[in-house]
Amino acid sequence: MNKREISEMLKKHENWIHDKDGGERANLRGADLREADLREADLREADLRWADLIGADLRGADLIRADLIGA
Repeated sequence: MNKREISEMLKKHENWIHDKDGGERANLRGADLREADLREADLREADLRWADLIGADLRGADLIRADLIGA
């Protein structure tokens, strides 16, 4: 995923968390997120199963109840 796609997904996910229009749970299952800048990202309840997070910057990211199986 490129930066723009990640940004759009995070925006939709944030809307989903806050029950706003246009919201959609982040489905990053199997996504290539190597070296992605996910600092401070709100990834609560996101689907990150089997995502490649090698080198991803997750400092300050909220991963509460995120599905990280195989990530």
